[in-house]
Amino acid sequence: MFVGHGMLAFALAALFAEWRGWPARRALVFGVVAGAFATLPDVDVAYALFAIDGMTVVRAADPDAFWSAANRVHRSITHSAVIAALAAPAFGLVTTRTADARRLWVSRAVGVLALAGLLGVAVAVSGTLGGIVMSAFVLGGVVLAAAVRRSTQLSARALAVAALIGLFTHPWGDLFTGEPPALLYPFSVPVFDGRLGLAADPTLHLLGAFAVELATIWFAVFVFAHLTGRSIGTLSDPSVTLGAAYGAAPLLLIPPTLDVSYHFVFSILAVGLGCAVFSWLRSASRPRFGLPRPTQRPDRSAALSFVTVGLAGITVALAGYTAVYLVL
Repeated sequence: MFVGHGMLAFALAALFAEWRGWPARRALVFGVVAGAFATLPDVDVAYALFAIDGMTVVRAADPDAFWSAANRVHRSITHSAVIAALAAPAFGLVTTRTADARRLWVSRAVGVLALAGLLGVAVAVSGTLGGIVMSAFVLGGVVLAAAVRRSTQLSARALAVAALIGLFTHPWGDLFTGEPPALLYPFSVPVFDGRLGLAADPTLHLLGAFAVELATIWFAVFVFAHLTGRSIGTLSDPSVTLGAAYGAAPLLLIPPTLDVSYHFVFSILAVGLGCAVFSWLRSASRPRFGLPRPTQRPDRSAALSFVTVGLAGITVALAGYTAVYLVL
């Protein structure tokens, strides 16, 4: 759900900014910043370099030691709504800019102390591995916040709100694909007892989770098109019908599950890419493959067209795969 995290945050933040009356360009920038912060919680994959057991560092070549240590903190420290509520304003405070020197240093000092406090809590609750993960989270957030402040005109307050939207929306997609996030970490109060099941059949559950991810991306694309004044007419592009051929995949591929899904994910993405490339070839300066050129749509950029045709192809492929799998 890595892509979906950023897309959902982007769409919600951009719509929020538009509701607040911001110009479209600024709303898009605000959405992009929220989307960037939505990817930050997955910085806890830093544990991939080492597996940690107490104070002993073990090379991650041992898969059992690796996952045993990693699972203690993945979807916990960085996926907490409590941590998000404290970290987001801290990222804004440490990047405060003001002509008032006293206010500047007070704001930055409070931000640094807040982030240091989060690091201390992580070490106290989750040990050495918790400290490493929180350090990566804090460092990544500060670097991202500094880059945003340097490259955009967003205020520290707007940055903090964008960070809050991004960090808070991230955990919800994980409810379908893995262990439920510890939304109230460091407090030992479970919000969800387990993964939210979309179907008893593990393959149908995966297809449902993939559909949720796909719908989230479509949502973001429609928001982008809305704010930029473009229209989306991909479903009228005959290239997307090529995705229907993927309906034969259940006859050829091992049924995918959350545990073994790479063959499904990469193959269906390849189908979407093929649809997009074929559409682009048809839109070239002369007819290709004996097919007429499609009607030109000057109100839509080539990049947006490429993306939406690919998404439409994946959608058709997913529908075809699901229909055939249900019949088998």
